[in-house]
Amino acid sequence: MTDRRLWSYKDIAAHIHVQPDTVRSYRKHGLLPPPDHVEGGKPYWYADTVRAWVASRPRNRNK
Repeated sequence: MTDRRLWSYKDIAAHIHVQPDTVRSYRKHGLLPPPDHVEGGKPYWYADTVRAWVASRPRNRNK
């Protein structure tokens, strides 16, 4: 089963316990996957995309 809910910067930040500006910085520096959807100029990611990204982050690879 896939999770197709769209997450904003705020949702991602809550999931990884950082501020939304930190997530924006990750995107600016190419550390966040490209958005799955853009609406009104705002990027959104599927929850599954974010979870896969979190799992692949260097500090989380062995978890």
